[in-house]
Amino acid sequence: MTTSGYLDAASSEPMHPAARDTLLAALDQGYADPRRLHRTARSARLLLDNAREVVADCLGTRPDEVTFTASGTEAVHRGLLGLRAGRARHGDAVVHSAVEHSALLHAAAWVPGEHVAVDVDRTGRVSPADVACAAGAAGVAVAAVQAANHEVGTVQPVTEVAAALAGTGVPLFVDACASAGRLALPEGWDAAAASAHKWGGPAGVGLLLVRKGARWRNPFPGDDRVDERAAGFENVPAALAAAAALQAVVAERAEVGRRQAALVDRIRAAAAALPDTEVVGDPVDRLPHLVTFSCLYVDGEALVDGLDRRGFGVASGSACTASTLEPSHVLAAMGALTHGNVRVSLTRTTTEQEVDGLLAALPEVVAGIRAEVGL
Repeated sequence: MTTSGYLDAASSEPMHPAARDTLLAALDQGYADPRRLHRTARSARLLLDNAREVVADCLGTRPDEVTFTASGTEAVHRGLLGLRAGRARHGDAVVHSAVEHSALLHAAAWVPGEHVAVDVDRTGRVSPADVACAAGAAGVAVAAVQAANHEVGTVQPVTEVAAALAGTGVPLFVDACASAGRLALPEGWDAAAASAHKWGGPAGVGLLLVRKGARWRNPFPGDDRVDERAAGFENVPAALAAAAALQAVVAERAEVGRRQAALVDRIRAAAAALPDTEVVGDPVDRLPHLVTFSCLYVDGEALVDGLDRRGFGVASGSACTASTLEPSHVLAAMGALTHGNVRVSLTRTTTEQEVDGLLAALPEVVAGIRAEVGL
């Protein structure tokens, strides 16, 4: 399989060879319902338990804190709303950073009660003191701060936020979908979520992490299942493949991260040198593989199309809202240009030659689009 020119790993990382090999092997053994008592089901349960133990070891959690879901979105919904349900007698308000993924924003808007967005600075980073202040208001059930931003890559001060919330009784939910596997899971969360296809596992596998002792309740009552955190019949082969990919990615992330960060530094410098172009996000404390920049007088969709014609697959705006043609709420919260933006995110196999090609094509595509409108 070739991924040459594919620079949209933040939407979905190509499947890691470890995941592919494990998935194919597990398809013949993990098809049974792991909740049944017969021999084949017990075999599937052993595979599922093994996947859970591998994930726990990679993320620094307990195996019984790990639940497999059908997607990262479902894990976000169950994690956030489960903590909210566990604090029902204290209130129903949700406090979150203004740059959270749309999956979390939709979950917060779906339930009754106020949801309060905490402002971020120009790099997209939230202040722990501001989160604690908002969470200290009467009626707040849960606070949510992502581990790292999915659009601009800025790493959030999750551990500091957790420390600021200490003593308030307000639990912390962390969306780690963009960072799991690439960065160590931060400390201090009560529940967290991750998504396998973001690190090279198969699509359709999410992780819901709930700390032992956290006040989490099933937000969707009526589910008939042994583990109320689970989403029903787990896809055992896919869960095992996700665990294998995570184990491989964690083992190689120091070397891959250094290489990706150096390539991204080149892209940041080249983009910043373009006329009327703003590179956004923290330049240092960021995801190693991702950079976003905005070009004035350029339509983001046209820029994506122009680069695609040159053989480079990139994204514009949020991967989950780009098709709606709505401005990025993340960039708006940062006070950055909300149009003409491009997100470049490298895969684990992106080469220096591919980046060379992108940097040669980028100024020509931008100049061509601007020329079409008389600039």
